[in-house]
Amino acid sequence: MAGTIQTKYSHYDYLIVGSGLYGATFANLAAKAGKKCLVIDKRTQLGGNIYCEDVEGIHVHKYGAHIFHTSNKKVWDFVNSFVPFNRYTNSPVANFRGKLFNLPFNMNTFYQMWGVTTPAAAMAKIEQQKKESGVTEPKNLEEQAISLVGRDIYETLIKEYTEKQWGRKCTELPSFIIKRLPVRFTFDNNYFNDAYQGIPIGGYNRLVDGLLAGIETKTNVDYFADREKWNGMAKKIVFTGKIDEFFGYKFGKLEYRTVRFETETLDVQNFQGNAVVNYTSHDEPFTRIIEHKHFEPENPFYQQSKTVISKEYSTEWHDGVEPFYPVNDAKNAEVYKKYRELAETQSKVIFGGRLAEYKYYDMDDVIEKCMKDWEEKNVIF
Repeated sequence: MAGTIQTKYSHYDYLIVGSGLYGATFANLAAKAGKKCLVIDKRTQLGGNIYCEDVEGIHVHKYGAHIFHTSNKKVWDFVNSFVPFNRYTNSPVANFRGKLFNLPFNMNTFYQMWGVTTPAAAMAKIEQQKKESGVTEPKNLEEQAISLVGRDIYETLIKEYTEKQWGRKCTELPSFIIKRLPVRFTFDNNYFNDAYQGIPIGGYNRLVDGLLAGIETKTNVDYFADREKWNGMAKKIVFTGKIDEFFGYKFGKLEYRTVRFETETLDVQNFQGNAVVNYTSHDEPFTRIIEHKHFEPENPFYQQSKTVISKEYSTEWHDGVEPFYPVNDAKNAEVYKKYRELAETQSKVIFGGRLAEYKYYDMDDVIEKCMKDWEEKNVIF
């Protein structure tokens, strides 16, 4: 059956399918424990979605902006043991039809929206709009957003942006999606509340290189093209791809969102003055523009007269394109539950990462989960 691992002629302790953050971290932990690992990846480069491309000396986040943040000191010390991180602070800006607002939602946002200058006035405005909306127990993303920040901010900064990102009406999305957005009654534009935050100095490739140092890797390899061959090479498999694909779509295909990037080099020193600018209106088909050089102001190339920007377009996933994040609704949750139950019967396969666990993980969560899996699931051969 699919997933059965042959051990008679195994050459490796672990075959790790996928070199993203989960796969690379697992390989590192296993190698430190004396295990022999082979990491394979279907892309032509290692690192999964944190891979950076060097353009004009600027480290371009090829698969979207990745800002590392965590409150777990063990995780922070772990990644910094491979590469030092800078002090980048994520302070995105929202553009709604030419008007700019600070994110996350804080006193700067409330002042820009309503002209209020005190927390009490902002709270009163939100409470008034919540009361007018009649929301008591939020049943979907729209109602949850209005209860958190009022109707004005919802309609200006959340509604159309979210519909572009998810391809679904806010009334059709679960309320928990919006709960991860910070709301503050202080003049603080730092998006994250975590104790540690930054970007690897020199780009994320340095982190991946450190994690995989001394470990055998192969790129441009499709595991599913000859899975029995690959299964026979190791005593155990670590699978980080799509869990539904692993099981031959036995219960049907899970839904994902994907992101398309339009990246261009501009002959200007500074295009938008910020690394991340969200475009929250349907007037623009893209969700945001990333200006990559602002992630690393310490880079000697920062002052040069060129910059690189990426426009991000969120669309529905289909065969032939990269899946980026799961669609967290009731229908997909029910399908994933069946795959999860089937995965638990695979004693020689470890499923880890965003696609294999059908979960929207942050980078630190992936590493923390991998550390836990290693401690709980590794087998002493």
